[in-house]
Order: sequence, then structure tokens, then C-alpha cells
Amino acid sequence: MPPLIKRLLHRPVIQFGLARDARGKFRDPRFVSFISESNRKTLNTDFQDAVLRGRKLFRYALVAALACGGAWVVLESAHALSIF
Repeated sequence: MPPLIKRLLHRPVIQFGLARDARGKFRDPRFVSFISESNRKTLNTDFQDAVLRGRKLFRYALVAALACGGAWVVLESAHALSIF
């Protein structure tokens, strides 16, 4: 058989179900059944609010630290000027 005809008539083994599909593990029905049968706690997908709250707290802590640092510089400068 010429190679051109062979290439045209060739069907991938995956299409017939004789080989596993390596494109992703979600295509494997055994994996899906394992996930559905395992009684894991559902994952809270509302992480966005937690991330925003964390960023807000970090921003407040950073502003407070900068304010305290600025106040310390002003006090030390005043103390140093009072010595001279």
C-alpha cells in the first residue's frame, strides 16, 4: 500500500479506545469517578474576598508603619536639633 493511502486511511488508536488519551487527566473516567466517590469537603472557591481583605489589611499595616517611621524621624530630628 502506498504511504499516501496509508496516511489517509489511518485512524488514531485513541479514537477506537485502544489507547489512553494523554491530553489531560480529566478525560480519564476513572479519575472523574474517583473524585466523585471520595467524600472530600467542598472547596471554598470564594478566595477573591479573602485576598482583597488581606490586601486591605496589609495596606493599612504598611501605612501605619510608614506613619510611625515618619513620626520617629521627626522626633529624632527635633531631638538632634535641640542638642545644637
